Amino acid sequence: MKNKLVPESICIIRLSALGDVCNAISAVQAIQKHYPSARITWVCGAVEAHLIRLIPNVEVIPFDKNNGIRGYFDIWKKLKDRRFDVLLHMQYALRASFVALGIKAKRKIGFDEDRSKDLQHLFINERIKSSDKKHVLDGMMGFAEAVGVEDITPTWDIQISESDKNWATGQLPESGSNLVIAPATSKAYKNWTTKGNQDLINHALNLGWKVTLIGSPDKTEIALAHDIVNHFEDTQVNNLVGETTISQMIAIIDQADLLVAPDSGPTHIANAMQTPVIGLYAHHNPERTGPYLQLDNVVSVYNEAILEETGKTSDELPWRTRVKDPNAMERITSDMVINRFETVVSRLLPNKKESS
Repeated sequence: MKNKLVPESICIIRLSALGDVCNAISAVQAIQKHYPSARITWVCGAVEAHLIRLIPNVEVIPFDKNNGIRGYFDIWKKLKDRRFDVLLHMQYALRASFVALGIKAKRKIGFDEDRSKDLQHLFINERIKSSDKKHVLDGMMGFAEAVGVEDITPTWDIQISESDKNWATGQLPESGSNLVIAPATSKAYKNWTTKGNQDLINHALNLGWKVTLIGSPDKTEIALAHDIVNHFEDTQVNNLVGETTISQMIAIIDQADLLVAPDSGPTHIANAMQTPVIGLYAHHNPERTGPYLQLDNVVSVYNEAILEETGKTSDELPWRTRVKDPNAMERITSDMVINRFETVVSRLLPNKKESS
């Protein structure tokens, strides 16, 4: 590594969200491959900790934002006697920077100027290199490059327990093909329509597919799932929204034949687990936030929505620009998603189109 010592201890700060943490895992595991003896500590959100604990050889220190200022003092107390060779400050939000205040490290590396916000530069002493690549994962890989990693090909090693594998096997029918839908996100405006989800489910059921819904225990997610399944007989759709742990949800995604979801954590988990995924996008450019290795599978109306809203193409706008229309997801029609379903199944799962 040019002009830098090989790091023996590395601290990661990436608190949230689940999808971003999943992208960050690929960078952290690239570092582990390059420096197999490096000790890695990851300060993360309480929910995200359930995912990070599934990757090998990482010390996980959860930060609970619901504890207010006490949460910061708890982290600082745990780490007060430790000094790291490198701190990778992989989240520019102020709450992450406040966590960084109490962490001692020789090198404190943050985002480049284009990606950095919220005064992150005040909490770091180095930046990653600027890049023309706009995907979130590419930004994460910039941290791996900053510590000397040369092979930044994204891969994931997420280890699911046998008990979670067995539980998921019991939830997904062994015969036929399994479509898993994660209909909701943490931000309701990014959800696809109830009718659209119902039309997709009808199409899959008519082809003999088994359908399962997954999601968090959030009340709005449970309500959306209830509205969707209300259209069907009790035994037609397996509604697991609010019924799984994070690790069980990952096991379900891992065993699915296909996942369909809006811009949310499950799309990135499916990408990491090499499960075919169709992501649905209107508010954010999927070239920045889509499933990194499966961007060809997305259904996106972002380009037309942003053009109508701003009068400019996405290439003429800052790469973070978001569509603000709260009804933008309604631009995605049932036919768009069903056609993509057919395309993905024919291309990736040629023997799965019709199941018995």
